[in-house]
Parts: sequence; C-alpha cells; structure tokens
Amino acid sequence: MIKILQSIESKGNSNGPRPKPTQRPDAVNSADVDSVALERDLREAVRGEVRFDDGSRALYATDASNYRQVPVGVVLPRDADDVEAAVAVCRKYGAPIFARGGGTDLAGSTCNAAVVLDMSKHMNRIVHIDWDKKQARVQPGCVLDDLRDVAEERSLTFGPDPATHNRNTLGGMIGNNSCGMHAQLAGKVEENTDELEILTYDGLRMRVGPTSEDELARIIASGGRRGEIYAKLRAIRDKYGDLIRKRYPDIPRLVSGYPLQELLPEHGFNVARALVGTENTCVTVLEATLRLVHSPPCRTLVVFGFSDIATAADNVPFCNTHGPIALEGLDTSMFAYMHDKGMSTSGRAMFPDGNSWLIVEFGGNTTEEADEKARGLMAAFKSRDVVPSMKLFDDEPQEKLLWDIRESGLGSTSKIPNLPDFYPGWEDSAVGPDKLGPYLRDFQKLLSEYGYHASLYGHFGQGCLHCSIDFDLYTSEGIAKYRKFVTAAAHICVKYGGSLSGEHGDGQARGELLPIMFGDELVRAFGEFKAIWDPHNKMNPGKVVHPYKLDENLRWGTHYDPWEPKTHFGFVEDNGSFAFAANRCVGTGKCRKHDSGVMCPSYMATREEMHSTRGRARLLFEMLDGNPLKNGWQDQAVKDALDLCLACKGCKGECPVNVDMATYKAEFLSHYYEGRRRPVAAYAFGLMYWWAKAAALAPGLVNFIAATPVLRDLAKAAASMAPQRRIPLFAPKTFRKWFAGRAPRNVGKTAVILWPDTWNNHFHPTTAQAAVEVLEDAGFHVTIPKVPLCCGRPLYDYGMLGLAKTMLDEIIDALKPQIEAGVCIVGLEPSCVSVFRDEMANLLHGNEDAKRFKAQTYLLSEFLEKYAPDYAPPKLKRKVIAHAHCHQKSVLDAAAEEKLLKKLGVDYSMPDSGCCGMAGAFGFERGDHYEVSVATGERALLPAVRKAADDTVIVATGFSCREQISQLSRRQALHPAQLVKMALDDRDATSAGPLPERRYMPDPHAAGTAATRQGLLVVAGLAMGLIATRLLKKRR
Repeated sequence: MIKILQSIESKGNSNGPRPKPTQRPDAVNSADVDSVALERDLREAVRGEVRFDDGSRALYATDASNYRQVPVGVVLPRDADDVEAAVAVCRKYGAPIFARGGGTDLAGSTCNAAVVLDMSKHMNRIVHIDWDKKQARVQPGCVLDDLRDVAEERSLTFGPDPATHNRNTLGGMIGNNSCGMHAQLAGKVEENTDELEILTYDGLRMRVGPTSEDELARIIASGGRRGEIYAKLRAIRDKYGDLIRKRYPDIPRLVSGYPLQELLPEHGFNVARALVGTENTCVTVLEATLRLVHSPPCRTLVVFGFSDIATAADNVPFCNTHGPIALEGLDTSMFAYMHDKGMSTSGRAMFPDGNSWLIVEFGGNTTEEADEKARGLMAAFKSRDVVPSMKLFDDEPQEKLLWDIRESGLGSTSKIPNLPDFYPGWEDSAVGPDKLGPYLRDFQKLLSEYGYHASLYGHFGQGCLHCSIDFDLYTSEGIAKYRKFVTAAAHICVKYGGSLSGEHGDGQARGELLPIMFGDELVRAFGEFKAIWDPHNKMNPGKVVHPYKLDENLRWGTHYDPWEPKTHFGFVEDNGSFAFAANRCVGTGKCRKHDSGVMCPSYMATREEMHSTRGRARLLFEMLDGNPLKNGWQDQAVKDALDLCLACKGCKGECPVNVDMATYKAEFLSHYYEGRRRPVAAYAFGLMYWWAKAAALAPGLVNFIAATPVLRDLAKAAASMAPQRRIPLFAPKTFRKWFAGRAPRNVGKTAVILWPDTWNNHFHPTTAQAAVEVLEDAGFHVTIPKVPLCCGRPLYDYGMLGLAKTMLDEIIDALKPQIEAGVCIVGLEPSCVSVFRDEMANLLHGNEDAKRFKAQTYLLSEFLEKYAPDYAPPKLKRKVIAHAHCHQKSVLDAAAEEKLLKKLGVDYSMPDSGCCGMAGAFGFERGDHYEVSVATGERALLPAVRKAADDTVIVATGFSCREQISQLSRRQALHPAQLVKMALDDRDATSAGPLPERRYMPDPHAAGTAATRQGLLVVAGLAMGLIATRLLKKRR
C-alpha cells in the first residue's frame, strides 16, 4: 500500500508552466467599465447570483455560433424585480447588457462583451395558463418543452418547436423569432405572441401588445417615456410604411431584420410582435403571454423518396396543398455522416428508396383521420408524372425515431472523422416554398464553385434550408473565402425573394449582410427603431444593428493557438490532441435538457451552466486558450466545474459531437494533483481494490465496524463518506474462494473468462455465482483469471492514471495467452467492461493486445446474444422494472439487455431513468456529491422503484445502481444474471411472492444488525475470556 501511495503522489508527467495566453487582436475591450465597482453594487442590489470571476466569464464567452466574446460578468436574477435592479446598476456604470436563455444561438447574438442576464436558472416558471383564452404567461427562462408538456394535458401546444425544444427557452425563442417543424401548423413565435412585459435600459417597465389607433393616440397624449416611445414608433411606421410593404418578402419564414411590418395598421400596431426577433438589442423581456393552439392527438407521417434534394423541394408546394402540419426535407449525406461518426443508422432502413426525402406529417383527432389525410397525399402523388417512393408510419415509436433522425441534423454534421469541421454561418436561409427547388440548385452550384460541402435539410414546407458547411475559420485565406461565399449566398437568396435567416436570427453572422436584403434605407430604419428603445446602444451592441463584421470575434481565427499539453490518454479520435478534444463542443446545449436521458445528471440537479457538459468543455477550451483562464492544469474554475461530473459517460453517447467529459476529467485531475495530496475520499474510494483485499482477511471484523454505531460514524468521517450513507458489507467468502472450491464443468467446451470485479467478488459474490450457473447452463466452460486483477475503474474518477495504466498492463500480461487465443472475457459490472472497451485502448494507445482485449470483452447479455443466440432459459412469469447502467447506455449495448428480458418472457419496462446518481463512489461522498446523487436518483429511477408492486422484480446491471436503490428505497435490485438464475430455479413452477429479491440478496438492514450482533458476541466472548483468565489467575 505504501508503494501504491508513493506512485500516486509522484510528480509524473509534469508539463511545466502554461505558455503565454493567446492574443486576440479583434477582441472587444470592455476595460472602460469599472467592473469591480459594478460587481460590488450588483451584489448589494440583486438577490440572485452575481458572478464576475474569470471562470463564470469564460463559461458565457460563446454560444452555439462561430463567435466568442468574454462578458463583463454574469447575473442570474431571481425575478423581474431582480432584473430591474440589475439593469439600474448597469445603467449607473454604462455597462452594456443582454439577456440569455439556453445559449443555443447559432448567429452569435448570445455572446457579447456585456453583462449577461442568465434567465434560465431562476426565471423559468409557467406563471399562468388561461385555458379558455388558450394563452400562457411564462417567464423568459421557461423551457419550451415544460410549457408544451403542461399544455398537452388539454390537447394544446405552443406551435413553434425548434429541434432544441427540450432545452431552449421561450425568452430565447422570442429573441430569435424561432419556428421549428410545427411552425407549419401555427406560424413563427411572432404570430404566437400576444403580449410582452418589457424593461428598457433606461428603466421603463411596461406591457406591450396590439394597439388600436385610439389607444395609440391616448398613449402618445399621456406623454412621458412611454408616450415618447409610441410617438416615435408611429413616426417610423408613417415614414417607412410603403417601403416596408415593398421590400419585406411575403414568405412564411421572414425572420431577418426587425419585424417593422407589425407596426403597420393592417397588423394592428402590435408593439409586442415588433419586438419579437430583435435579439436583445432593444429591450429585456420579463414575461410573455403566448398563444396556444390545438395539438392534434394523433399523427401520421409519410416519407417520400426522391433522386435528389432539389427534386424533393420541387414537390413541396404540391404537398402543402394537402394541409400538412409539418413538412421536412433531408438528403442522404446525413446518414453517411451519422455512419462515419458511429451514430445509430438503424432508422435508415425505415426510409423508402431515394437519395433525398420529404417527411410529411398530418394530424387528426383519430389515427384514422390522420391516416386518411396521409393516404390522400400518397394517392395524389401516384397520379403525377414522376412518382416518388413512399412509406406511411402511424406507429408512435417509429414516428419518434424518424423525427429524432431529422432533429439530429446539426449534430450529425459536426466533428465527422477524417473530414474538416463543419460550421454554421449560412445555415438558415429561407425562400418561398415555391422557390425552394430553384434556390437549392443555385445554392448547390455555389457550394461546388467554392469547393464546399454541406448536408442539406430543413423546414422545407416553409422554404427554410439548414446546413453546416466546411468553412476554414482558422486561416486568413479561409476566412476571406468564407466572407466571399456568404455574401454571394445572400445575393442568391435575395434573388429568390428570400430571407437571410429563416429562424436563427441575424446576430453577428448576418447583421452585416442585411443591406443586401433590405437596402440601406430600411437598415437605417432598423437603427432608428433600436434607438427609440436603446438610445445609448447598450442593449447587445454590435448585433443586428451597427453590427460587428461577420468575420470579427471568431471563436478561432488566425490567432487561435491553443496550448498542447502532454497527456496520459492518447486521444486518438482527436488526432492525439487534448486541445482538439476540448474544441469538440459546438454549443447546441443538448446537455442542458432536464427531462430525459443520461446526459447530464449534474446539470439536471443544479441547473448550472458550469455543471453541464457544454460548460465544462468551454472551460477546458478557455483553459487551453489561456485568456481569461490563465492557470492551465492548476485552474480552480475548471476543477470546480469538473467536481460534480459523475463520469457517467452520458455525453459520449448522447452528445451530438461525442464530448467525452469523463476522460477529460480524469486527464485534468491527473495533472491538477501532480505533486500534491488528493482529498481523503480519493484514497478511501479510489483504492477500494486494495482495501477490499485487506478486508477479505477479516470480513466479520470489518462488517462489525461498518454496522456498529459510533464505530461506523468514525469510519465514515475518516473516509469523507456522507453520514446518511450505509457502508456496504463484505461477503463472508469472496467469489474467487467460492469458485476455487468447486469442480470445473463443461470441460472441453468453449472456454470463457468471467471477470471477477471487485464489487461482485467482495460484496455481492452471489451475482457472479449466478453468472457462472447461467454461462454453464448455456454450454460454456467458465474460468477466471488465475491471479487477482482489477480494472482500476475508481482510479479514473480521481485522476490516478499512472496507477490505472500499471493495472491495465498487469491485466494484459496476466491474460496475454488467452487474449491471443481469442478467449472472450465476460464482465458483469458495466463500469468495468467500459474500462476495457473505452479507456484501455485510449490509455494504452498503440498496444495491440489492448485492442484485442477490447474486441473480446462483453457484458453477459452481449456475450449470450452473440455466442449463444439459441440459448433459451426457462420462461419467468414476473413483472420486471429494468435499469441499465450509464456506461452501458453510453458506450456499451443496453439493447442486448432488453433482448435477454424478452427471452425470459418477463413483462418488463425500461423507464427513461437516466443516471441512478450513485456513479461509483460519487454518491458516497459527503457534501455536494451526496446531494447531487440523491437529486439525480429522485428524478426518475427511485420514484419508479417505489411505485413498483412488491412482487415486481427490480433489475439493475450496475453495482452502484443496485446500491443506490438499496440505500434510498425499501427494495433491492437484482443483476440480470440473478434474474436468469431465478428462471433456472423455477423450471417447474412460476416464481411468486413479494420481494422476490430476498431469495438472492440479504436484507441490508438485517445483515447490518447481524454483523453488529456477531461483532458484539465476539467482543463479549473476548471479554468473558479475559475475565475468566483473571479469575483463574486469582485462584492460583
């Protein structure tokens, strides 16, 4: 143990001092704001959080666009009064401001050298829903899906639904005038906004909406700041009305520029709608009253296949005559990119023949009604000159898969192996649906002329085209080419009467191009409109109006020169570069969802940007960039952000660009702790393999300490364990000892190595015993490694990578003959198997045996599916709730578990339970770790367990998952191997009775009591022995 500790504390791979920070000559200088005094006064005035530290500023320096501007500071207001107080302080110091929601903007309107008002953490409520009027009042930080979920209870919805609907905020949608797939049903946000409560930079707080001529006259006559604003708005209407009617395109997706047409009499002088899409450049929205529409309860999709994307677009107007509620288009390159990225392409088989497709959705009150509309379009197509291939879908899971494929558009075209990076910049143009085909052909010619590539998709029913393009945003030549291209693209779009933006807004990416679309006079009108609200240009300056150049403030640019430190991991998928890995995140914020999936449990629990995958990736990017984070591996802001990372690997499986934060965390911690002591928990939990080996010498004594009051409390305190946790008890006999005492079976049949991980060897050997029985029943000869070995999983959580590498080397050496012979390794613990399938080849990069080991390692369910496909265990008439370990969902194969359940014939469900929250030792640690652990488990898994009937079997693949269930509910979960054993035990009868796990797992409470009782008996026996010895001595 001393040698182990010495190896951990050695200086190891020291990198020396951090190189000089990157100098960005085009960065905006905000030094004219007294940020120290501004922060002080904001802290006094605001009840919410005020953050001016370098870490917080770095977090908000970028959004999902190509741009980067480090803000002055960040404020997280608690309510509208807080916003008002914050703006007043900023006004005192002349500090620019802008509000931010999900930070998923693609045009650069949510990053600026200003004070950021993050509305998403606290101001995220649905204030009220008027079901009769079909209106919802919401705060700006309310997530769209939160509103839609509530509205759907009454068959209503908010129509616009961008692909980021599970994390984008309604305030951000108002800022951008968002649309999404079902804007075809209900229109843009502009058409669905009835009233806004707003705050101007100079402190005027009021509600705005449609205004009759009489009301307009009364407001102006009343004078004051409000009267002044309305008088100037009327003047703009009167001055530019005819030009607005002439130059504004009459298309569904007119999003570029300011919606000044809403001030025209025919639009009811609607001031609220005139402010929609102004991208925080005029006012701050405090509350919105939004229109809800009927949501058809039944949906049917028809997919039509065409030879090319332009031909598909030619058929859009014909489809629109049949009244679809959504009409999307995509080309085949999306599937090619998904395949190259290792994303699932199973949905490709659902698409009919073709190279490009239209996905058309119809709605109805019944499935038959929706089907009838869909079949009507299919029949109509069959009478046309060119008949496309076609398929109808009215099964909800299939429809969801189709929409998931379409919504993956941005992610599937990012960070593709062996291809240049793809970027936004011209990702959101729109024309009339009748012009989309010709526009696409000209656009494709332009791409070819410049040598660019793009996957083309979008909201074709309304003429909106999305794409990411392989721009070079690093070299002066590439940036000049980018500028020239988007300028040419803007002219083509305008030639077809289009809008430079169809839903993402102009921001910095297109603000400079607005004269091409509107002409100089209307662009001056935009400036005049902004000046009415923001005369001193403090609201999101440089965006849309008086814009920065489209090639300024680039996140990369010619001066991007990140630090390239030496690393333990090979980062083979990132060209061997940690800087490349940290640059993966594109900012779309899928990790900020809070209602489903594994990624990102710490964000779901805290709603903090720094505890999202995106936030952590951004801090690592800024750490390597060196400004504002200047301390390299020793940066405390990065350390704090990584502290609540559960290393669940959810990001590697769910992130569109496969950010691997668990690996980044391990790499960072390995350097952060070079030459210094780690926290006590690192030694208590990280070295569990050695502690468990020691405990196996006297498990009864260890269990006595672990279960006895005072003694157990002292042990928890010493190990930095949460006092609320129960110390797991050691088994009286390890699995290895049990296995050594039994005769080999199936000798001569196919051999397999069962991996005796630390948890199932020392704590729950019955799990491994069940696995042996199952594998033997399937016809295999089971062996185990001749010497004790450990994958070292806990070491990664604490950055002990030197020791982890040593342990992997030992495994390779010990099992080399079997590896070379092709013997398979079957693991029971997903976190151990993931070491072999993920970390091993990355840490031992270039080691051929490591690659073979990876290829030959399986979970039990995976192994049985591949090597015993005909194995048919007895049927088990039980209800089962199954939970898969995070690593299994992210980097292994959770589908194999489901197939095993089907073979057993159980009535099972696999709820979207995300991460259990225990995450190895994470949930055992006291403080924030314990709190986040419990909050994560309580999101979905634990409520599902508590609702289960007593005779329902709870199944969980991971030891930590089963421990979380055991510690925070009255139930215990079984491993799938134990479930199969249950079927084997009941070959001739149906298993019945409540709490079926008690047959296979001891009651932890009873076991603890027994351990204490046994310990006390031992102590009493020793005491009586001492007393007897003394009495005998006295007699003598």
